[in-house]
Amino acid sequence: MKLLLRSLYLGVALASGVHALAQGDPATLDRIVDQGKNHSQVMRILHDLTVGIGPRLTSSPRLAKAEQWASDQFRKFGCTNVHLEKWGDTPVGWDRGPLQMARMVEPFDSPMVFTVPAWTDGTKGVVRARVVRAPTTMEELEKVKPQLKGAWVLFPGAASARRGADTAGTVPLDVAQAIDASGIAGRIYGSRNELVVTSGTWANKTYENHPGTLRVTVRKSDYDRLDRNLEFGRNVVVEIGAESHWYKGPVPQYNVVAEIKGTEKPDEVVIVSGHLDSWNGPGSQGALDNGVGSSTALEAARILCAAHAKPKRTIRFILWTGEEEGLYGSRAYVQQHAAELDKISAVLVDDGGTNYQGGYEILEQMKPMMEAAIAKSQAAFPDMPQKLEVVKGPRMPRGGGSDHAPFNSVGVPGFFTIETGRSDYGYVHHTQHDRYEMAIPEYLVQSATNHALVSYNLACADTLLPREPKPEPAPTDGG
Repeated sequence: MKLLLRSLYLGVALASGVHALAQGDPATLDRIVDQGKNHSQVMRILHDLTVGIGPRLTSSPRLAKAEQWASDQFRKFGCTNVHLEKWGDTPVGWDRGPLQMARMVEPFDSPMVFTVPAWTDGTKGVVRARVVRAPTTMEELEKVKPQLKGAWVLFPGAASARRGADTAGTVPLDVAQAIDASGIAGRIYGSRNELVVTSGTWANKTYENHPGTLRVTVRKSDYDRLDRNLEFGRNVVVEIGAESHWYKGPVPQYNVVAEIKGTEKPDEVVIVSGHLDSWNGPGSQGALDNGVGSSTALEAARILCAAHAKPKRTIRFILWTGEEEGLYGSRAYVQQHAAELDKISAVLVDDGGTNYQGGYEILEQMKPMMEAAIAKSQAAFPDMPQKLEVVKGPRMPRGGGSDHAPFNSVGVPGFFTIETGRSDYGYVHHTQHDRYEMAIPEYLVQSATNHALVSYNLACADTLLPREPKPEPAPTDGG
């Protein structure tokens, strides 16, 4: 009996400790769970963003449209201080046009899956031409030069334009440049597998000055089919239509910001975020990277407003842009808000696809508060367990390819949510499969609700989230 009473006492004490740390109003937490689980709008939000607007390349008109749409959503939900916050300019704007098609038409008809790098020239209409294998020496080039003009040239290797590299595989650079100068329709490369990955860079591009030779990447099976038919000595003809549009720059770029103002400590902040921009290769809708992260942040705002949450600290929602090209939006935010960084308790970033939020990487000193912060969510979604992974050493992990990284680099706790579930993120990441139908509704319901619960609990806690020690100041010479 004594052992039983002792166990019961310990359980009550632990539960009381969690409640004391969480600080969130229990009735409000219940309303948050009800809104998130039983009245979810997260899939409607994602559909409006990805099917209604489409992929959202940084510098494109569709990203600007998405920024205005998201601002309207935040206002409709009841957020305050909704605004676009400029982080910089791109030298030029660019987007794909509606004509996006590729197919082999001789020796037989076979559709191809393809992409071309962002911020490069496309085609004027559909370009139908023979396919010629790329010569690899100047001697070979002279022999086939009459066949090159107007042709699609099949290059070995994979194209790369993310940093503007002139990649020609086994074709020497001088030969590749001579091929381009022969008036070809463009280069055709093959992907490493059936995934066609889109990238690109605006570096050194202006409205008046940008590259002219088109580089098309087709999936491996399409490339192999072209190559095999050339090997058989057949006449191979393809049609490619890859419309693109350039817009005069500089083009201003913005993060989308909205708030639920804190009732007691409004100058202290918990940030809930995802990135609004995406790649825009043919077929992609920018859904899992990172329409879902933007949608869970928006839905978290809706849930908290609908639940009439009154956090002690401000909960700030930020939809970053320029993430894909180098975390431009979040890096600029850290610089522009340097004086406020000590009052940011946590930055929550959802950018790992459609799987559910399965926990966080934390420092040891954060564990009691984070256990309390996720307790309600754990109880509400018992089939989607979370874990807290304590990192080794005194600092939060450095690096990482998302918008938490700039905050961790300056000692502000930034969390890239641990994504858990059945979705294969690698199958959609930057590829033609990044579409609305790949999203998993029950996971997004949990993610948005968890965002709302965790941000509310942290915003109501007695203190800011513990953070890593600040570096010691460099010693100075004594006088």
